[in-house]
Amino acid sequence: MKRVSQAVIKHRRLILIITLLLCAVSVFAMRQVSVNYNLASYLPENTASTKAMRMLDEDMPNMQVYVPDVSPQGALEVKARLLAVPHVSAVIWLDDLVDVRGMAWDMIPQDSRDQFYKEGGALYQLTVDLDYAAQAFTDINTLYPQAIYKGDAANQARVQTVSMGEISSIMLYVLPLVLIILLLSTSHWFEPVLFLFAIGVAILVNEGSNLLLGSVSFVTQACSAVLQLAVSIDYAVFLLHRLGEFRAQGMDAREAMTLAMQKAASSIAASAMTTVFGFLALLAMNFGMGVDMGLVLAKGVMLSYISVMVVLPATAIACSKWIDKTAHRKLMPEFTGLGRGVIKYGAALAILLILLLPPAYLGQTRNDFFYGSSGMHAPGSSSQVQAARIDRVFGRRQAVLLMVPESQPAKTAALAQTLKGLPYMSSVISYAQSVGVQIPPQMLPEQALAQLNAKGYDRIILYVDSPEEGSEAFAIVQQLRALARDSYGNDYYLLGENVINYDLMQTITGDNLRVLLIGILAIGLVLLVTFRSLSIPLILIMVIEGSIWLNMSIPYITGATMNYIGYQIVSSVQLGATIDYGILLSQRYMEGRQTLDKKEAATWALSKSTGSILPPMLILTIAGYVLSIVVRSNGVISQMGEIIGRGAAISGMMVLLVLPHLLMWCDKLIQKTTLKTKEIIK
Repeated sequence: MKRVSQAVIKHRRLILIITLLLCAVSVFAMRQVSVNYNLASYLPENTASTKAMRMLDEDMPNMQVYVPDVSPQGALEVKARLLAVPHVSAVIWLDDLVDVRGMAWDMIPQDSRDQFYKEGGALYQLTVDLDYAAQAFTDINTLYPQAIYKGDAANQARVQTVSMGEISSIMLYVLPLVLIILLLSTSHWFEPVLFLFAIGVAILVNEGSNLLLGSVSFVTQACSAVLQLAVSIDYAVFLLHRLGEFRAQGMDAREAMTLAMQKAASSIAASAMTTVFGFLALLAMNFGMGVDMGLVLAKGVMLSYISVMVVLPATAIACSKWIDKTAHRKLMPEFTGLGRGVIKYGAALAILLILLLPPAYLGQTRNDFFYGSSGMHAPGSSSQVQAARIDRVFGRRQAVLLMVPESQPAKTAALAQTLKGLPYMSSVISYAQSVGVQIPPQMLPEQALAQLNAKGYDRIILYVDSPEEGSEAFAIVQQLRALARDSYGNDYYLLGENVINYDLMQTITGDNLRVLLIGILAIGLVLLVTFRSLSIPLILIMVIEGSIWLNMSIPYITGATMNYIGYQIVSSVQLGATIDYGILLSQRYMEGRQTLDKKEAATWALSKSTGSILPPMLILTIAGYVLSIVVRSNGVISQMGEIIGRGAAISGMMVLLVLPHLLMWCDKLIQKTTLKTKEIIK
């Protein structure tokens, strides 16, 4: 590390020039990165929903539009206008079931009318190209400002038009708060500028390099920058704290920075690697969004590490005069009293928190979850309100498309009749039901035939009384697949929002244990190498995993429903990002044990490490809650922010209040299972 540090100091001007060029390129590149809002596109290739989407090109109803204050005849004109909207490929209304123009309105069966026309308004089932959902949504809203919406395409459109606008403003709220925390925790007014510059460079390069991935998910786009800032700012804090120690000894800037880089290298590398491996564990997910976020965040942390160890030293030396001129007295206390108080009076609290871990583990296993796009929007948002209104007027109606082999009209008619008799079935639209098996396809208009027959398959459009997801919806999906399989074996395709959500549930929940074990094993290996100890990694992982259990059990206690995507990702984020706090305190404890007894070492470790743990803990907590508040319209991102913020606070509390006691209680075990470089006092 000595040669590296000397080379960085020597070539600092070249490093700064290259850094500025990379930033300029990255600003351009990040504008070219496309954002993927479609959760279903992240399903594995071998899932039934993915095969169906590939077969159907997603050509099925995915947006419900209710236009109030329109007559039955006017509803036909509205349908024609909706069909003319760009990126709307199909519109289904009552006239696809019965001859609205050729029959008196009162002669049409009431149950048929009520599916598409009620309370003076018409409900349409649209098929929208999801790549252009926001544009279609905007165009329809321009035509009919009074319209209300429901469905996957509507959810996706609102994420694009509302949530992403909120996301762009996150840093405007986070940066001032981060700056205040850094000003309080440093001894030079100019140091926070250096911190933010070093991490800002890494964030810019990370965002720009996402162009190599082709696209990123909307969750990654929303969270990656603020999480990268929050989980890696402590690397810069560690380095400049070391620099300050050596400058206080009278060394000049270059000599002090060279030594600071050498002394801080191992702790910063250990912190970075545990975070990187925590994020890389997400690559084990079959659900592609986890892989997407894992790659971007792991790449971002590595870039932050490189920036702190290369760009920050070069910048600090270049700005050393400004740093010296902006020195001020320390605003953060020494925490000596806190250390003594925790060790003297905190044992009972530590025991209580440890006793809470088993029930917390059980509680977090019993949470209720959302898996799909129905959880994208927060309770009380306009999306939820509008969807509830459509459900109130027309009942819960999920469009499900079943495609079965053509040229078997009798079998198809029998299946359609069976489906129509199911208690949750609102209506069935099929060739056999709507046209009749006696009429050959060549006698139908091409547009009408396209809705009922395509690619050698008959299309059966089902409207089921079902929520988008949940045990009821998933039971319906299982029954529909069983009925289709009984008639056609595996030669059928079933697609719908509840079908996709069922496959999302199956995929995501199957990833849970694998991701957890890989993350723990990878981080444990880093800790094993860092501490050369068998017991310390186990203690640290237990403390942080216990923090995760406490964090994730709170929704169970409050009765809140969690988004499983956020639950899975946040578990890895909390493990990888907050174990740094435990590493720092444990290193200080082991350092103290060279000259102090275990009680004194724990007190000293707390007094020395609390000032370094609190700033990154507060930054991650604030970043999470800001994310939750600012992107409040998006249920997935808002809840992720809340859980991240709460998790950082809980991890910090567990490290400061429980870990010191565990280190003392397990001191003999630690000494017996740790390779020693110096004699430990008894």
